[in-house]
Amino acid sequence: MAIWGLVIETTVGVGERKHTEAYVLTHVEGTREEALEELERRARTHTPEHPRSPKRRRLFRERDGFLLVIDGAWQSFSTRFTVAELLDDSAAPAPLPPSPPPPTEVAPPEAEPDPADTVPPSSSTPPVERDVDGVPVRPAWWGRSDLP
Repeated sequence: MAIWGLVIETTVGVGERKHTEAYVLTHVEGTREEALEELERRARTHTPEHPRSPKRRRLFRERDGFLLVIDGAWQSFSTRFTVAELLDDSAAPAPLPPSPPPPTEVAPPEAEPDPADTVPPSSSTPPVERDVDGVPVRPAWWGRSDLP
């Protein structure tokens, strides 16, 4: 399944320092339509830093996303929301190697157990106290003198 990046390009700063910066909001795994639905949800609820006193807000649909134009008292500010398929990511974790198939065991022919092969439990080993879920109450390493 494809991984889609939800990219936002927004106007930051004011006056002569006003410029556009791009950010990846998130990644969506699925179809392009699913990514566009998530992008539209985010575009409709997005509140940019500028303008501080918005006069008019318009959201336009484009082929690959949405364009939000907000008119302020003196200037307009735009935010472009784009969906783009992720092709490569240098910071992505390495894929896990495929797990080997479980070994197939061939059962030996059934034979009657020899009573001489059975070993009775040792009476020198005290029973281990366990919780109702089977976990030992006292860890096996507790009280070992060979550990640091």
